[in-house]
Amino acid sequence: MKSIFTYIFLLCAGTAFAQDQFPGFLAGTWKVEGRNTFENWVLESPDVLKGEGYEVRKNDAHKTTEYLSIAYKGKDIVYTATVPGQNKGKPVDFKLVRADSVFIFENKAHDFPKQIMYRRIGPNELKVKVTDGGLKSFTMIMNRVLPETAATPQAIDNPKYDEALTRKLGGDEYGMKSYWLVILKTGPVVMTNKDSVGTIFKGHLANIERLAEDRKIVVAGPLGKNDHNYRGIFILNDIKTLEEAKSLLQTDPAVRSGLLEPEIYPWYGSAALPEYLDAADKIWKSRP
Repeated sequence: MKSIFTYIFLLCAGTAFAQDQFPGFLAGTWKVEGRNTFENWVLESPDVLKGEGYEVRKNDAHKTTEYLSIAYKGKDIVYTATVPGQNKGKPVDFKLVRADSVFIFENKAHDFPKQIMYRRIGPNELKVKVTDGGLKSFTMIMNRVLPETAATPQAIDNPKYDEALTRKLGGDEYGMKSYWLVILKTGPVVMTNKDSVGTIFKGHLANIERLAEDRKIVVAGPLGKNDHNYRGIFILNDIKTLEEAKSLLQTDPAVRSGLLEPEIYPWYGSAALPEYLDAADKIWKSRP
């Protein structure tokens, strides 16, 4: 995929999470498929959800298993769980780190779980995954029992909508998904040996080409002169966590050597962005 060096930047459909990043859709009562286990969420205000996890036993006894909330704490949206008999009754916070087709709440310092993920399958169905980020995890399907939300069509129908393509590309109901925007700036290391610098940047370009072929980088290119020492940008695709993005960037010899230093930001854009690469590979005439 040599054309990654010759493209015109495609920066489309917004620069941050969607406006509905607060998961108000959770309001209602949800039942875990195959079990008498429930979550009940009440939307107390547009930015505060209060919840309770509970079990219903054979004698209809109601046993609370956890107290939950989702609310703003400063600039962060935080999922808080308090489990009776655990953690000395103290609440545990999980910060929202992703909000699009899946809502991911994370606390890396906690033993288990470290991540709680809510994915909307439909208006009345959720897939919930609880994980330590490694081998230990469990997944539940939850169905809304009260109040049930009708599966009404979108306010604006798209006659060209392709559900199969949307699923393939990982798009949400808006045709969007999360990426990582990387701004490369001049790093702290200074090298005077031009041959060494040339070798490192040759490896830098080769690494971009390799990651583009793997669809891990879908946008890359240099920036013009500026007052911030910004040298270029990447948009990383199908990278779930900030740590994974940092690890991927360490495969770049210019980053690894310190000649370039990355700044990394979550970016929300069209899920169709990677689709332009096949066409772009047919229009380059020579390598830069």
